[in-house]
Amino acid sequence: MREVTMALPVTWRKSSFSGHGEDNHCVELASAGGEIRIRESDTPADILTTTPGRLGTFIRAVKAGALDHLGG
Repeated sequence: MREVTMALPVTWRKSSFSGHGEDNHCVELASAGGEIRIRESDTPADILTTTPGRLGTFIRAVKAGALDHLGG
């Protein structure tokens, strides 16, 4: 993943499991130009960009517990 600044307006989506309102921060995703953009709602200027394939690989690894050893 790489950090980018966003030039074009995109539609950000968040999980329906996230709460609503000012105090319910979450990860938001947007699709733009064939890439997936990811940001934390409480720091929206910080945006990571990846490809759909790489994001899919990351999600599968998380679900499989392959990254559990990284936690503290």
